[in-house]
Amino acid sequence: MRVIMMGSPDFAVPTLDAIVAGGHEVVAVYSQPPRPSGRGKKEQPTAVHARADELGITVFTPKSLRKPEPQAQFSAHEADVAIVAAYGLILPQAVLDMPRLGCVNVHGSLLPRWRGAAPVQRAIMAGDETTGITLMQMEAGLDTGPMLMKRETPVADKDAAALTHELAHMGAEMVAEWLGQPEAFTAEPQPEDGVTYAAKIDKAEARVDWSKPAAEVQRHIQGLSPFPGAWTEHEGTRIKLLAAEPTDGSGAPGTVLDDALAIACGDGAVRILRAQRAGKGAQETEVLLRGYPIAKGDTLT
Repeated sequence: MRVIMMGSPDFAVPTLDAIVAGGHEVVAVYSQPPRPSGRGKKEQPTAVHARADELGITVFTPKSLRKPEPQAQFSAHEADVAIVAAYGLILPQAVLDMPRLGCVNVHGSLLPRWRGAAPVQRAIMAGDETTGITLMQMEAGLDTGPMLMKRETPVADKDAAALTHELAHMGAEMVAEWLGQPEAFTAEPQPEDGVTYAAKIDKAEARVDWSKPAAEVQRHIQGLSPFPGAWTEHEGTRIKLLAAEPTDGSGAPGTVLDDALAIACGDGAVRILRAQRAGKGAQETEVLLRGYPIAKGDTLT
């Protein structure tokens, strides 16, 4: 089929690869515009843009698809379908209607749970036992369209990076399966019950609240790892917390309980397994503490 691929981050790269591997013609890739990144603030293309360049596929990076010019350009591709995975722009109805089979979204949750921008992080933070991928026929509403396929996986103790990686490859397999015989799948309306919204992660909510129960603190850390990263402060130094596990112990919330970074929570305690100071790389706790001691009895805020 003639396919337009629309995606931006690493999550969408396996889907692009799966479309190409399936022998379909990717007539265009749409991605977010390059943005300044790194210490030099040099403009960097998105992961999907970079992969499309490697594959020799033409990439379009409009800032909006609401104006006549980019819409005419989109229509000129005469695509059978647009596959959308974490693209980052709202598609107006005119664009949704252009491909012969419409636009199909690779969404990282079991809809209707966790519609919106951060479904993977919210599933972990909420303590969901399972999540998955939903292939959805897109419509104008926020992730409200009818479902073509669903596949689930345990959340277990995965952090956001590991779960996103797993779901990215799951979604790619599902797209390949659907593109092979789209007529075999019937779109089913989403249930009206069980709708939740995965709001974009606000940096302000990344700070750890040590008064919460240990299980909730651990999920907070795992759900925001590696980005934007849950964080706390020790004597004015900000420390990003990237992995944690429950441990025995109790005390005033935020109190360091031993010399291996067990921290008291509102109920129970967690042990920090991996962390990162500003300007430093991520480190295992043992390594971090050799260069930056945090003593038993100290307080994290």
